[in-house]
Amino acid sequence: MELVKIIGIAFISVILIIILKQYKPEFAIYVSIISGILILSLCFTQLEVVVNLLNSIYEKTGINGEFLKILLKITGIAFLTEFGVSICKDSGEAAIASKVDIAGKITIIAISIPIISSLLETVMKILP
Repeated sequence: MELVKIIGIAFISVILIIILKQYKPEFAIYVSIISGILILSLCFTQLEVVVNLLNSIYEKTGINGEFLKILLKITGIAFLTEFGVSICKDSGEAAIASKVDIAGKITIIAISIPIISSLLETVMKILP
């Protein structure tokens, strides 16, 4: 049912944006941002289910908890970056959007360093 709400919000937002662009184009971006926030907030309930599932897998398998936290942070950064890029592109600022995209990718690489180093250590133990 959440998907129906999300599609409804998106449909109403698009209609409002089309109307606002004719009369008050400066307000169209605000409608876009607010609708994006509403849609993201509806997705958080589904995201909670995924996080709980990952936690149960973590508890059963004994995987390093830090890695799970890092993966969740990376996922959040990817979503937020995509949201920011979309807002910038909707505003007609493709140059800023590309910078936000690059910043997100660099942040993801920086956060994933513990996983990369652990993987390299494991490979070095296997190789003679």
